[in-house]
Amino acid sequence: MCIIMIKLIFWCFLVYFLYRFIFDLVIPISRTVSKMKETVQNMQDQQRSQQHTATQQPTAEATKKPTTTTNDEYIDFEEVK
Repeated sequence: MCIIMIKLIFWCFLVYFLYRFIFDLVIPISRTVSKMKETVQNMQDQQRSQQHTATQQPTAEATKKPTTTTNDEYIDFEEVK
């Protein structure tokens, strides 16, 4: 009878410690890891979009044609007093 009670108490403690281990350590760590992965992914997406827009702007400016013609003579501006 005494050995059965000791086994029961042992199993109760074991179940209790497993419960505490899972809900106080494993689950919070897994939530934190998933949040960190999501944050890193968002940061990488932002970096990619910034790099994409940075590479798009110079090419758009480079393809614009100048509005003035190069055949005209250059005339110095003289200030009238």
